[in-house]
Amino acid sequence: MLQLIETLCRLPGVSSFEEPVRDFIRTRVAPYADQMRVDALGNLIVWKRGKKSAGNKLLLCAHMDEVGLMVRRITDEGYLKVAAVGGIDRRVLIGKPVQVGPRGVPGVIGLKAYHLVSAEEEKKVPKLDDLYVDIGAGNRAEARELVAVGDSVTFVSDCVPFGSGMLKAKALDDRIGCAVMMKLLEEELPLDTTFVFTVQEEVGSRGAFGAAFSVQPELALVLETTTAADLPGVGEEQRVCAPGKGPVIPFMDLGCVADRELFELLRRTARENGIPWQTKHYLSGGNDAAAIQRTRTGVRTATLAAAVRYLHAPAGVASVRDMEDMLELARLFLHAVAQRV
Repeated sequence: MLQLIETLCRLPGVSSFEEPVRDFIRTRVAPYADQMRVDALGNLIVWKRGKKSAGNKLLLCAHMDEVGLMVRRITDEGYLKVAAVGGIDRRVLIGKPVQVGPRGVPGVIGLKAYHLVSAEEEKKVPKLDDLYVDIGAGNRAEARELVAVGDSVTFVSDCVPFGSGMLKAKALDDRIGCAVMMKLLEEELPLDTTFVFTVQEEVGSRGAFGAAFSVQPELALVLETTTAADLPGVGEEQRVCAPGKGPVIPFMDLGCVADRELFELLRRTARENGIPWQTKHYLSGGNDAAAIQRTRTGVRTATLAAAVRYLHAPAGVASVRDMEDMLELARLFLHAVAQRV
């Protein structure tokens, strides 16, 4: 599981540029799939037959894309001006290494020299318009030989296990969910299951809506990550969840209220099998669950997530044990649903 997550996190996959992630997943799961297709938006939809016939009743979903940047202009001096793709924390961008475009051109995010910053500017978070990506080009012509307007800009961050069972990497959101689904696809399933690896979640769950509309499931489990806030200076009332305390089973977020029966099934399954779990104590964020839940005449939907610190930044931190427990709870959830079919 850990090795798979490390491999997935190293792949570039900014929203609408998910091909490297999708190609890797498609190659890896092909031997275990009964049906597989890529839809018009780029979602990878995989169906696997289980012990019980259920057709498209159950859908599992995780998104392949990550937050990043996109080149919107090349200056006369050869610097790249960028736009955000997804919700980016601008406070942590300065000086971060990136790779640009399909050729993976190395670059670094820059800002006006510190000795030129006014006292007033020092107090403010720089606007994205104030930042640029330096790829070492001497002018616009040199830059255009390497990159183009519209190219993706992906964070470069080593994937490093450290501390007491923690993992630091970019794109943990949501390569953890992708890894869980890939591992489940390798196993014998208790019922027919559709697995959807979605695109463009970070820019509005665009892939999930189209995929769910096509698959037409009755039940859906979204495998995700969620922001943790177990940090110094954060009051108890604002702490969402914490890495190391088990998978997160949200009762609601800012976009979706979990199906009550599926929510209860998840936490009862966790309790009965000795799997530590937690829920959100401060409501924040949203994910593909909102889009899936509202598709067609509605889909009964729940979410299972891993707590991640520093979400939507060049590097996040999560607990390896939480990832393993998330896989086990998702596995047991499938068996629990199969008993009700």
